[in-house]
Amino acid sequence: MVTLLLDSTQLEIVLSGVERALAFHKGNVAIERSTISKVQLTDDAWTWLRGVPSPGTHVRGVLAMGTWKSAGGEDFAIIRRRRPSVVIDLHEHPDYSRIILTTRNGLQLVQALRLDVDTEAVDVVELATGAIPVLPAPAKKPRSVRTRPAPAV
Repeated sequence: MVTLLLDSTQLEIVLSGVERALAFHKGNVAIERSTISKVQLTDDAWTWLRGVPSPGTHVRGVLAMGTWKSAGGEDFAIIRRRRPSVVIDLHEHPDYSRIILTTRNGLQLVQALRLDVDTEAVDVVELATGAIPVLPAPAKKPRSVRTRPAPAV
């Protein structure tokens, strides 16, 4: 599972050794925060995958890792099975037009991107935990029960 680090200028996707090998990618993926145009959460990342792996690894329905080329540009994907994912659309990024990641921390990423962050990179889970106050649900009014008279026969 990828680790997401965020600081005031960039989001860094830290890849494990296995992920680097399967994605045919030498290092981590760094994204300037100014190039992020939209972040979306999805339950099925496979619907967002476009193009062909070049270079990358693809086992249909199981695994997709690496760079994917299409007419719309180049995307970077780390997808495992049918798990919750995040889709990051980029604007004027030098390498990619979209990042698709399978991660349990998609909601924390969205919350962390809305915050002003220090210059030191911090894991988005740690950053989002406690940073966004959770408001209690409004109290529900009890429903009044109306009784209707029985119809006259």
